[in-house]
Amino acid sequence: MKLSRRSFLGGASLTAALASSGCVGAGGGAASYLAQVVDARHDNTVFFWLDAALQQVRDQRVPPPRAAYSLAMPLAAGFLAANGVAGAYGEAFGVGEGPADADPEVAYGVAFRVAAAETFQQPFLFERNAFLNRFPDGPAKSRGAEWGRRVGMHVVRMRTNDGSEASEVNYYLGRYPRRHDALRWTPTGPFYGASPGPAFGSFSRGLYPGQGRITPWTMTSGAQFRADPFHDPRSPAFAEEFDLIRRLGAADSDVRSDDESDIALFWEDGPWGITPPGHFLLIAAQVLQDRDLSFVDLARAFALLGMTQCDASINAWDNKYAYDIIRPETAIRSRAPKFANADPRVAADPRWRSYIPTPEFPAYTSGHSTFGAAATALTALIYGSDEVAFSHASPDQVLWPQIAGKTRSWTRLSEAAEENGMSRLYGGVHWRADHDAAMAAGRAIARQAFETTFPAKV
Repeated sequence: MKLSRRSFLGGASLTAALASSGCVGAGGGAASYLAQVVDARHDNTVFFWLDAALQQVRDQRVPPPRAAYSLAMPLAAGFLAANGVAGAYGEAFGVGEGPADADPEVAYGVAFRVAAAETFQQPFLFERNAFLNRFPDGPAKSRGAEWGRRVGMHVVRMRTNDGSEASEVNYYLGRYPRRHDALRWTPTGPFYGASPGPAFGSFSRGLYPGQGRITPWTMTSGAQFRADPFHDPRSPAFAEEFDLIRRLGAADSDVRSDDESDIALFWEDGPWGITPPGHFLLIAAQVLQDRDLSFVDLARAFALLGMTQCDASINAWDNKYAYDIIRPETAIRSRAPKFANADPRVAADPRWRSYIPTPEFPAYTSGHSTFGAAATALTALIYGSDEVAFSHASPDQVLWPQIAGKTRSWTRLSEAAEENGMSRLYGGVHWRADHDAAMAAGRAIARQAFETTFPAKV
């Protein structure tokens, strides 16, 4: 069946629309992410709109830090609108009380769509109409839609001058000074790409040097959980890091196991998919779907998850450009002699290549590890335990055919986060210190957000 825009807007059923258009919906559809991990019994308003946003991340090839930013605003707006009606939680964003007789789910969806249209610069008209068709016409629907629109616009205005617009460009603009020693990051060379997987431009400018200056959602500033300084390149600790990644992360490594190679590809989450922030929101949906959370509680959970993923990006990018640390590929291929390290293992190898493509921005700290630690720590706090056994396949297997059909399993949420972070060492694109510092920061971000943001009313 060919689905026209006219017939869709005219009120085709959600199921038919999803099946024939590959559009959004946790219940199914060729393009759906939520359908991969969420049982159709748990389809709901929060997952409907989360799925729509994840598909935009993929379809627009949004880079990870910008994806985290773009997911946070609609998830927060949706919750604030629903909570304004339900009055279950306190909030410090000035939304206030909504009409008591408004439908909170309609309010959620409309607010989400308004904010998502701003962050993704996409109107979400198909999704809006499919969503609203779920609800019978009447005063509750009308008031919910009006309230949701007001809250969505409130959140958009609130974030208008948050520093994100100028941070979308790949120019330093004086926001972070460059370092002038041997550890200074320089753009990645022209020899990194994977077919049909991701590739990065030759000697590209650093990605989003201003991301760390964006106003955070739950932190006091982007530097609140800034890491301690990186190793002295002359130190024994740096020599150990250098030797570890040189051996473990090489494209032709003889010490990396087959399983570790699979891990590197499984968590790569490059710019052709939902990226690490989206992947961990997907994991949270999988884990939380059958916890019997009320609608407002589920909306709060994903607002916190989205907001802390954005804050994780701000934290990681603040560290990256505050410290300006070289990637292993540059250090190993050419920079080693300039480190003045007495360890003979710190030597240049011009033929060395990382197993996965090296990203075009500084190394310290790891965005992957920060995203994973923040999301899994927060999911565990919401769930009530870190001990959650789950498994799934890579959500974007088109990137790496080597892992097609393979499923990974974990017994703890923190185990998945640790594996995700270590994947960057197996891939040869991060130092061990990048991972360790980022894990600590991500957990701190999650803990503070859970304890201080959206407190329950008593």
